[in-house]
Amino acid sequence: MLQNIKVRTKSRTDLIDITYEIQQTITKSNVQSGYCIVYVPHTTAGIFINENADPTVCSDISKTLDRLVPWKSDYQHLEGNSAAHIKSVITGTSVNIIIEKGKLILGTWQGVFFAEFDGPRDRTIIIKIIEG
Repeated sequence: MLQNIKVRTKSRTDLIDITYEIQQTITKSNVQSGYCIVYVPHTTAGIFINENADPTVCSDISKTLDRLVPWKSDYQHLEGNSAAHIKSVITGTSVNIIIEKGKLILGTWQGVFFAEFDGPRDRTIIIKIIEG
């Protein structure tokens, strides 16, 4: 099963918990055991798994990425969004998650996040559910 999720980001950097939407897709698929691939087809966005219990974690991640990869530097990319491309490389554009008993296998405090680095924009997240 292949499903697209649409998100609208609100700022240049926006980290959005999409765990619920992914689980809804799995529930709809009726797959009880298998894999869930979450993929972002954008060069200035990413996907990652991390803590979703305390919102300050996302704030810390965002601030640290901004320190590591500042928006303004001696980049050569003409569009002026090189920092967003680099942050996408750091976070990655996909995650694979095991499904068991119809549920994502995540740690107690884990969630799946969409990471916007060049917003605000309308974005697409692709979810592939594989039974097995």
